[in-house]
Amino acid sequence: MTDAVSLKPDLGRFGVWIFGSPKPEQAAEIEQLGYRAIWVGGSPAGDLNYVEPLLEATENLQVATGIINVWTAPAEEVAEAYHRVEKAFPGRFLLGIGIGHPEHTEEYRKPYDVLVEYLDALDAQKVPTSRRVVAALGPKVLKLAAARSAGAHPYLTTPEHTGQARNLIGNTVFLAPEHKVVLTDASPDAAEQARAVGRETVDFYLNLSNYLNNWRRLGFTEEDIAKPGSDRLIDAVVAHGGASAIAARLNEHLDAGADHVAIQVLGGPDKLIPTLTELAGPLGLKGVDH
Repeated sequence: MTDAVSLKPDLGRFGVWIFGSPKPEQAAEIEQLGYRAIWVGGSPAGDLNYVEPLLEATENLQVATGIINVWTAPAEEVAEAYHRVEKAFPGRFLLGIGIGHPEHTEEYRKPYDVLVEYLDALDAQKVPTSRRVVAALGPKVLKLAAARSAGAHPYLTTPEHTGQARNLIGNTVFLAPEHKVVLTDASPDAAEQARAVGRETVDFYLNLSNYLNNWRRLGFTEEDIAKPGSDRLIDAVVAHGGASAIAARLNEHLDAGADHVAIQVLGGPDKLIPTLTELAGPLGLKGVDH
């Protein structure tokens, strides 16, 4: 009998989540550092035209979307693009889809129903479940991700959420949470500066019900999730400090059951490669042959 665990996508232990598509030369640098995947974040276009340049510039790097927004990217367009990329670069692209933010769509329908219909459309277009994942936070969508895709890509969560998700979906389902990081020096005010950077990004999500509800389930109080977000909340979802401290926090996701952690570097584009370079050693990465 085939071991079901072996059917999980193999993106290595750590990848990089980037808002918008990076330059191909950045992708090559990221691969050389030992990161095995790039997640093209935000709500990237359904034509996937940004994927091939990244795959062309690298040897074995996986590229994933984190995530295609099912409200705005037609399933038929996405499926056609998926098959185009898969034909050119077999096994190196993972399609991440999700409901995005229902607050930002004019046409109100139940997000869960929209997601199910989208997965049905991908099935009809023969996009394999083994090469797609679903953005999932709550139990209902986590179970859907386990049943209808290779697994789940939770965003803006904690290792505690990762542990709960693993217990819910079982060991044979791929689980790839995202986690934000801010690399700091040892100065006395470094933690406050890092929290300020974290709050700039997290602020947007403090308006969105799916994230607020998820944090409530994790035990955060109304005071924690009220703007601008308590120190407790920011510290939970944004790892900061030196490279070793950040690596320890990211490894908590793996210890809790994650297969892969997508690292989002905060602080501006110029921080991306330097931060990933500093983290590579403590994370145990050894370049493209690792």
